[in-house]
Order: sequence, then structure tokens, then C-alpha cells
Amino acid sequence: MSDHPPDFHPELRRARWIPPFAVGPRGAAVMRHVPVRSQRPPAGVAVAEVAVSPHASVRLIRPAAIAAPVPVLLWIHGGGHLFGAPEQDDAVSFRLAQELGIAVAALRYRLGAVAPAPASLEDGHAALAHLAAHGEELGVDVAHLAIGGASAGGGLAAGLVQEVHDRGSAAVALQLLVYPMLDDRTVVRPERAPPHVRMWTPGSNAHGWRAYLGREPGGAAVPASWAPARREDLTGLPPAWIGTGTLDLFHDEAVDYAQRLRATGTPCDLVEVAGAFHGFDQLFPRTAVVAQFQRAQREALRAAGIVAPGR
Repeated sequence: MSDHPPDFHPELRRARWIPPFAVGPRGAAVMRHVPVRSQRPPAGVAVAEVAVSPHASVRLIRPAAIAAPVPVLLWIHGGGHLFGAPEQDDAVSFRLAQELGIAVAALRYRLGAVAPAPASLEDGHAALAHLAAHGEELGVDVAHLAIGGASAGGGLAAGLVQEVHDRGSAAVALQLLVYPMLDDRTVVRPERAPPHVRMWTPGSNAHGWRAYLGREPGGAAVPASWAPARREDLTGLPPAWIGTGTLDLFHDEAVDYAQRLRATGTPCDLVEVAGAFHGFDQLFPRTAVVAQFQRAQREALRAAGIVAPGR
């Protein structure tokens, strides 16, 4: 692959000036203490913080005008297991509530850097159990449920879906995986990373996986749901939508996971954005390429039945 800037998508070329720096322990600790500002919800969208366990809560975003329980997306934010908060995805969550008439339960979970695996997965199960037990009062219908996330959150979503499938604890209509962090073995692969990797580099990836696993990544004793690409048999998992950029460090593992799901007969839409890097949608939210990427996610939710009647 050439190092020439045209390898970037035309709307994303300004990213070539961003240095491909790595986030280490000190930088991650600083970022964890920088508050993520919430956005003001638009008219007609209600926001509430709902505790689901002593360790976790959900930022519940739903259309205020719909009194009946609505379909729900359990959403898990990214941050490489090192930092991040549900508020960073407010804009997308608000639009889902407005356009699809659904609730977004954005999980506030224990980060791997604070509490290694399986703490964050346990927080996901706690959220699902709470939504199921209190759906009527919260205005959510877990009979129409999707689980999704971005980056580390996408990997957690995939792992949570695997565990939910094995336990039979919920029916998931769709797993929505946005450039997911699926495979700790990426840290030790011999191939050179794409030259235009931005926002999440091999050094950051190694630190993120090390913090989350509580051990060196790439070894033999990693439970499959902690690194979902390690699961050998993907048969019977829910339909999936997987999106990634061709310059994303996670591109290959995302494509491989999609192909393996399809090989079992599981429906899986794979969207590859040429010349896009990790987190491009957060860095350039007002571009046409991001609008198309996010529209594809909304269409996947709609096709899976995660939409309020009449929307």
C-alpha cells in the first residue's frame, strides 16, 4: 500500500496530518479523567440515567412522545477498554430515537483499565437483565432487541451476543458492530499495519488488550467471548451488520468475522468504506461519507425490526 495521501478517502484526507501516536498507560489515565460532555437532547427526546447494578448504569435515550414500550438498542461505547463514556455517542443516539422511534440504552460500564475482563461483559448482562425486568416502566421492549457498539464496544457487543446465545437469556434481532475490536491476536500478527492507520495504532491496541485481558494478548488462555474472533463455531448467532474502513487497524479481523458468520448461514451485511480509518465517523461527523455510513446502520436496524410502528 502506498504512503501517498490519496489512499485516504477524499473527504478524510485532512487526517494525514494527524500523527499515528500510541496511547500508553499514562495517556490513558489522563484521558479517563477528562469528562466527556453530554449534548443537549433535541426536542422530543428524553434522557435518563438508570442504574442496572452497583457497578453499571445505562444512559437511556428514548422518544418522549411514545408512551408504549419501544424497541431498544443496547449500545456499548468505544475507547479501547481504556477510556470513553456513553455521552460521546449522544448525537447518533439522539438521531436513532428521533428517526426510528427506538430507545438507546447506552451502557456505562467498568473499563478494562479499571476492572479487567469479564467485568465489562458482566455489566452488559446486568443491563440486559434490568431492561427485561423493568421494561414496562422504562418504556423499552426487549422482545425487539439489538446489541451494538463501536471499537472496543463493538468487540464487547460481539462477546456479549455470544454469551447471550449460549445462555439463551435474550433474543437478539441484530448485532451492530462498528469497526469492532474482536481479536487480541492482532497485537502479535507479523504483518505490517496499513501506513495510514490513524486514531488507533498497534501500540494503543497492545495496551488496550493488555489492560482488558489482565494478561499479555495473543496467548492461548483467552476465553473466546473476551476476544470474540477466537470463537471457533459461530453457528446460530444473530444476524449482523459490520462496518469498517479499509485503513482501519481492525479491518482484516472485521472482514474475517463477517465472512465466518456468513459461512454458517448467518445473515451479515459488511460495509467497507474505502480510505476510511478507525473512528473516522467521530472525527469527521459532517461529511457525506459518514452520513452514508450511519444511514446504513439505521437501515440495518430498521430491516431487523428495531423500529417503532409507523416509523
